[in-house]
Amino acid sequence: MNRPIYLDYNGTTPHDPEVIAAMRPFLETEFGNPSSSHWYGIRPKKAVEKARRQVAALLNCEPEEVFFTSGGTESNNHAILGTVRARKDKGRHIVTSTVEHPAVLEVCRYLEGEGCTTTYLDVDDTGMVSPEGVAAAIRPDTVLITIMHANNEVGAIQPIRPIAELAKRHGICLHTDAAQSVGKIETDVQQLNVDLLSVAGHKVYAPKGIGALYVRKGLRPEKFCHGAGQEMGWRAGTENVPAIVGLGKACEMAERSLDHGRRHLQAMRDRLHQGLADHIHDLRLNGPPERRLPNTVSLAFKELEANRILEEIGLEVAASAGAACHSDTVTLSHVLEAMRVPMAWARGTVRFSTGRMTTGDQIDRAVSVIVAAVEKLRGESQ
Repeated sequence: MNRPIYLDYNGTTPHDPEVIAAMRPFLETEFGNPSSSHWYGIRPKKAVEKARRQVAALLNCEPEEVFFTSGGTESNNHAILGTVRARKDKGRHIVTSTVEHPAVLEVCRYLEGEGCTTTYLDVDDTGMVSPEGVAAAIRPDTVLITIMHANNEVGAIQPIRPIAELAKRHGICLHTDAAQSVGKIETDVQQLNVDLLSVAGHKVYAPKGIGALYVRKGLRPEKFCHGAGQEMGWRAGTENVPAIVGLGKACEMAERSLDHGRRHLQAMRDRLHQGLADHIHDLRLNGPPERRLPNTVSLAFKELEANRILEEIGLEVAASAGAACHSDTVTLSHVLEAMRVPMAWARGTVRFSTGRMTTGDQIDRAVSVIVAAVEKLRGESQ
């Protein structure tokens, strides 16, 4: 049986063959500890530093401003916990949004148990945060603003640069979760003007369990992991050399083909959306029409249930739901809820996300499968 067409690249990405090839020596022969002073540590040490330069080149920062983590979640935890705790003498107030990933929202809620307060900014009906809302939320005791670069569910690209200007004006640190944007759109930390930025390897064709955190030179977040002092003292623990090498190669590939890759992602995304819109009535786009990730389309099928659509197409197309339906209850994603998507639409929301390996033939086949499933389910409900 053929494997289903994969349209859930925002969930995770396959390993790119170039990434696997770069990692292979460090899985097979170059097993040394990069902290070792003997011969076996030399190549692993050089490989880690090369990867650091590759990540830094994609982000347009200095290599010493990048350190490796176990993934986007750890990077977010380190950025938020480390910054707030290091600046506790200046204040205990955080500004974030209602559409952040749980790896941000849950950290803020945890810090509230330590005496911090958080302002959760509302978004408009396309999922966008307004700089004016950020400005109104800033207080004398605000020490951190954390707003994601792009939303994982609807793809909304947030206005990070004007938010950064506000943060700088008030002497506040700005963190952005860029797990979904790295490798899809430009993530130049100088242009964005952020202080901290999180990277997740498995969203950019590198392995799961590896990530990175950019920390602007001069900032000193509290240490997140204590031990022998690896990663310039920021994050202790023997380095995961094969995964670090994979992340470095993935970032190098993203840098050299960013524009071409973005055009391909968008062409596949738009081909899918248009194909469905040509055949399905009562179809709604969630998120901004223009200012969103080039690969992401969140579509609502009116009066249908997302889990039923996914069950119907599951052997042929892989995607993800925006609402979980259980017997007589429907649990919306916090993002759709924050966007105030009406229930008649929200319960039938499916997120499709294209990737580097997506082909036009796959899109056309997916359109046929999804159209047939929707027609069947609507026929059954009549």
